[in-house]
Amino acid sequence: MSDRDEFGAFLVGFIVGGLTGAVAALLFAPQSGEETRTLLKERGIELKDKAAQTAEEAVARAEAVAEEARARADELTKKLKERGQVVIDRGKGVMESAKVRGQEVVDRGKSAVDAAKKPAKSKKSSPPKGA
Repeated sequence: MSDRDEFGAFLVGFIVGGLTGAVAALLFAPQSGEETRTLLKERGIELKDKAAQTAEEAVARAEAVAEEARARADELTKKLKERGQVVIDRGKGVMESAKVRGQEVVDRGKSAVDAAKKPAKSKKSSPPKGA
């Protein structure tokens, strides 16, 4: 991060130095004051137009990138919804399978209990030995 800050400071210094040199060259040029003012005015208009054009291009690029990001986000949202639905469907299948298996276990348990009760009843209903 420090290297980036140093480069930014260098770049700002370079630009300010260049502009200062350009202004000094115009002021010390062997032209009349009127010619220099006209030249400065023309250059100022050119720079203003270039800055406006660059700003418009930057806005257009930013809008294009934003639109691309929106499209990508929409695509990812769609994919996530589809995958979520697959997971939900699988979960429902697993739940139904577990429900069926659970019911089978309960039914087997009931059958086992009923089977265990029947022989016990027949023992109780028979007369005691030795009576």
